[in-house]
Amino acid sequence: MLKFGSKSDINVSYKCTVRLLEDTEVIECEFQSHHKGKYLLEYVCRQLNLIEKDYFGLRYVDHTRQRHWLDPAKTVVKQVKDMEPILFSFRVKFYPPDPFRLKEEITRYQIYLQLKRDLLHGRLYCTPAEAALLAAYIIQSELGDYDPEEHEENYVSEFKLLLKQTPEIEEKMMEIHQTQLKGQTPAQVENNFLRKACQLDTYGVDPHPVKDHRGNQLYLGINHCGILTFQGSRKTHHFRWAEVQKINYEGKMFIVHLTYNEDPRTKKKHTVGFKCPTGAACRHVWRCAIEQMLFFTLPSSSEAPTVVTGGSFFSWGTKFRYSGRVEREILEDIGPLRREEPAINRSFRSSSLRRKASSVPATPSTPVGSELGEIRYGSLPRANHSAPVSDSRLDGGLLVEAPLSSPYIPDNTLPLLETVSEDQEMCNKHRAPSAATAATPSAGGKEGEGGHGFDDYYFRDSFEHSSSESQLVELSGGLGAKLTSQPIARPSPGSKPAPLPAPPAPVPVTAAATPKRFNLLQVFVPSFLCVALSLALATVLVLESDCEVLGTLRRWPEMVVLRRDYYEPAKEFLRQKLAKLLS
Repeated sequence: MLKFGSKSDINVSYKCTVRLLEDTEVIECEFQSHHKGKYLLEYVCRQLNLIEKDYFGLRYVDHTRQRHWLDPAKTVVKQVKDMEPILFSFRVKFYPPDPFRLKEEITRYQIYLQLKRDLLHGRLYCTPAEAALLAAYIIQSELGDYDPEEHEENYVSEFKLLLKQTPEIEEKMMEIHQTQLKGQTPAQVENNFLRKACQLDTYGVDPHPVKDHRGNQLYLGINHCGILTFQGSRKTHHFRWAEVQKINYEGKMFIVHLTYNEDPRTKKKHTVGFKCPTGAACRHVWRCAIEQMLFFTLPSSSEAPTVVTGGSFFSWGTKFRYSGRVEREILEDIGPLRREEPAINRSFRSSSLRRKASSVPATPSTPVGSELGEIRYGSLPRANHSAPVSDSRLDGGLLVEAPLSSPYIPDNTLPLLETVSEDQEMCNKHRAPSAATAATPSAGGKEGEGGHGFDDYYFRDSFEHSSSESQLVELSGGLGAKLTSQPIARPSPGSKPAPLPAPPAPVPVTAAATPKRFNLLQVFVPSFLCVALSLALATVLVLESDCEVLGTLRRWPEMVVLRRDYYEPAKEFLRQKLAKLLS
């Protein structure tokens, strides 16, 4: 954390770096100790000329590799106090159910950039045919109409658009680009991309690894429709927000309370639980679910309740208060936002998609390694909820336990859901085909229909700790000074930005720079001994002193019983032992 000024100065400034949705762009800004998260988000939105900022957020990973959304209602310093350097990622937090209800094209363009990332990193799962169509839209937006003289041979191979981009898919992309998209402008194909993407079942899904009570690996997704669970290539459950009565967590257990209308007269309640890798991961999933549910279901932000959960005998629990507007308030805000919409600069984008752009530094939320496991993901019809969760007890639901995954696991170990997110260099390393196969769901999501090419798409977790946010935290000793260089000016139309310099070789983090981990025993045992010793000394002082002030205490019935039954026998025992030792 870079500081300017002394610690005693209330105007001390902190410097942070924000990675945008385009990997070639970062924004740097300064904030003070009293500034809240809303200040940073509004600053970034001003730089991007965004007025509809309610759908976006800033994401970061702390020193324990746990991902967080920056809370707009809390001070930034308290949320990132252990980070060095301070790194954020500007991302879509709430995916609009219908992007075309947004008022400005520049907002839809940011949604398009986010979905393009989701497609590249496997979060936006689709069939091979759908993936080829979406990728062809991107090619048309980047290159324009097909020109046989300019676009020779396999001209799309220099672009990295899909997590598993095979030659067969590239041929289909070129066919669509050459025959179906001629004459369409970038704005038109981007709208077509949005129209297709928002219809997919995985639109807006940010999956989290969990396990059920049988130890089966599941992935939990949360979006505007509700809470979804996936097992391998199947979508096993879809709990709609209308069916969710309550969400809470206890320790590592994420619990969903459901109410179903089995018939018009009766309602049946179910409790479904998922166990997360850590308590911090569970708290993050719970908070994401609460925010998504409130944003998409509340009629007004003034009706947002204060939610408290997670407490137990040894902990206080978590208190959460929703801040900001909800979707209904945004949509009911009638009228144009400004007289003239800002222009969108698309002239510089193609450089960010080319495979040769691997010199771009790792983006927050991007893993930097090739050993990340892969998991297949499928898009299937919604399952009947009542059957799998017919038992209303917690142990009859889905109990989950997921081991804490390392960002550097071998390929032959447990597959890891990863936010294969935001860096071209990372994407280049995921070209090897999978060793396993699975059935391919159809475009409509029908289970059991065969096909080929399913192995080319994988559902990646944008939550796990092996993101570049974590990587940059690890390498902060070597990258901290470099990542806080001067901000990159947004290029004007017709100009191309210079590529960012490659990060220097990482400097090993010394033991002194490594944050200490909290140890309960180291804190509890000394405290207990101090309290016990203090009570013993106070008891001896009261019982042995002749002070009249303490005479009242000595005459208390409790003190009389303590002296007669415990203190005097213990004193006599010690006197005898001491006499034997001295004789």
